[in-house]
Amino acid sequence: MPDQGNPAEASFTEQEQIRRQKLGDLILAGDSPYQVSSYPKTHESQSIVNGFDELDGQEVAIAGRMMTRRIMGKASFAHVLDEGGTIQIYVKRDEVGVEPYAAFKLFDLGDILGVKGTVFKTKTGEVSIHATQVLLLSKCLKPLPEKYHGLQDADLRYRQRYLDMIVNPEIKQVFIKRSRIITEIRNFLDGRGFLEVDTPILHTLEIGAAARPFKTHHNTLDIDMFLRVETELYLKRLIVGGMEKVYEIGRIFRNEGMDRFHNPEFTSIELYQAYVDYCEMMRIVEELFEYVARKVVGTTEINFQGQDISLVAPWPRITMAQAVRDHTGVDFYTWTSDEDARKCLDERKVYYDKGATAGHCLAALFDEYVEDKMVQPTFVIDYPVEISPLAKRKSDDPRMTERFEFFIAGHEYGNAFSELNDPVDQRERFVKQVEERRKLGGNNAEVDEDFINALEYGLPPTGGLGIGVDRMIMMLTDSASIRDVLLFPTMKPLG
Repeated sequence: MPDQGNPAEASFTEQEQIRRQKLGDLILAGDSPYQVSSYPKTHESQSIVNGFDELDGQEVAIAGRMMTRRIMGKASFAHVLDEGGTIQIYVKRDEVGVEPYAAFKLFDLGDILGVKGTVFKTKTGEVSIHATQVLLLSKCLKPLPEKYHGLQDADLRYRQRYLDMIVNPEIKQVFIKRSRIITEIRNFLDGRGFLEVDTPILHTLEIGAAARPFKTHHNTLDIDMFLRVETELYLKRLIVGGMEKVYEIGRIFRNEGMDRFHNPEFTSIELYQAYVDYCEMMRIVEELFEYVARKVVGTTEINFQGQDISLVAPWPRITMAQAVRDHTGVDFYTWTSDEDARKCLDERKVYYDKGATAGHCLAALFDEYVEDKMVQPTFVIDYPVEISPLAKRKSDDPRMTERFEFFIAGHEYGNAFSELNDPVDQRERFVKQVEERRKLGGNNAEVDEDFINALEYGLPPTGGLGIGVDRMIMMLTDSASIRDVLLFPTMKPLG
């Protein structure tokens, strides 16, 4: 019986009250479904459908959620949904018994059942199970959304992913692919001698990176701590320590805006390899995307949100300065001062931060005029040193660094460097970065002295690469929003 003293009782719908009454009756009769601890399944729905020729007439046992039911007097048909899909069951009073059949007729859509019976095919050709036993394994106390409309509200789908997967079972395919994509990334790197490692999520200092961190407090140590905004600095410490190929797939946290390509917590992969430069990182990107696409999607020719994309290597390479010149006519190398650069942006009404240098202005023009034009996979190389505090300078142009980002369908998917291994240069850049971070309100920003200390022991020439795994999954599953590929995206609380 429902608890009449429960203040939530008044908010129950009529259907919810009826379902709770049924559960109460079962409990009073000593038949609570919650007493069942396990159920011995022998098959899943798809294995029965696909293996009908071998299973015809054989006894099987399945378990899943009842999604439809047609009661026809002394016999009924229903469909049961499990992890693999749905299968029809045929329940006849004379086969299961009078009392069990009467109980079955009181079950509700959404209830979780265990079904034992023999495999057969109906006159219409549908593979089904002729039930000899139907057990209630768990009670669904809330009615499912109306079947013909499903769960359409996107906000509710993200908030209640469990309900989304019940009534829109095809959504599970996205997350099955997500798991396979991450598995194949690991397979690719493991096969090339990389070692997967784990580095701290909680950091004791706020570095000067542009990304704003989440802040928390450790009670025992009585210190503020910060959730990581990257894994880079710890992974490069491992290169110093003699691990020549390392990678980490893990959650990153950034206290920033949200849109269809950004979530406050997201999955990235960073990898580092000693004795190579950013050119090797480009080769890894091309080979990785080709490999994963072939393994998971079966082709390197994909369609992402209406755009045909070819992932076949080699991908074009273009410097940031050349890309800006091609799309705007502005030549970075004709600017004689930072003031010239800012004046150019003023004329075009392009926003820049106070005190922006020529390098900052070049990046602002790229963001404004170029990024969204890059549909096919493209490496944009040689970034200004001002916006690349961890990248090695180009020997023939110290204003630029050996850095690239790669773009697909108008969005950035990853970032890579020939890693800066000069501790003196690194300290100078960290100091500037911290100064800029503090101007933007990051009053806790500090230079990572331990990382500088590690560099002073000697970081070999190293190539480093970071890839947004969620964006890669979006592309390979043709998903419009990052929320579509995160099982539980960040949502503003209701109320």
